[in-house]
Amino acid sequence: MSNDLAQLANDRYEIADALHRYAFGLDHGDAAALGSALAESCVFDFSRAGKKLKLDFPKLEGRQAILDHALPLIGPLDTSHTASNLQIEINGDSATLAAYVMSQHFMPREGSRRGAENALLMNRYDCELVRDGAKWRFKRITIANAWSQGDPEILNALATYRVLTSKPKPPK
Repeated sequence: MSNDLAQLANDRYEIADALHRYAFGLDHGDAAALGSALAESCVFDFSRAGKKLKLDFPKLEGRQAILDHALPLIGPLDTSHTASNLQIEINGDSATLAAYVMSQHFMPREGSRRGAENALLMNRYDCELVRDGAKWRFKRITIANAWSQGDPEILNALATYRVLTSKPKPPK
């Protein structure tokens, strides 16, 4: 294999890995994993998806702002993100990534039990990445919602606060 093909394969792997670190960080409330996927000046724009879902979500600028806002919102939820259909274009030390990311969210401590409040979202991610040494990091993440099921209102911080401050229900 030529060096160019090996580098291209490695870059594509590292770009996919950035998306996986991002998803892992959100799913596990892991600031280090999420932060490792973001450039210092990353812009996170969920506003189009939020508008469609009737959620007020500001555009976030900078790694710390994303960590400070997204983790407290998503972290307490029982959540999982699955990425598919990755389309990657590389141009030197810059790249674009388009992907579908399905995210399943349940209220804290409720999991997937029958009747639990939940939101299932299929979102389209359009991203720009930059090479940072051997790793790739997101420079911009723009999310549009393709469809949803359930109640996206559980992504509202107030709903999460309500559950976290209530007493857990005894198991049936």
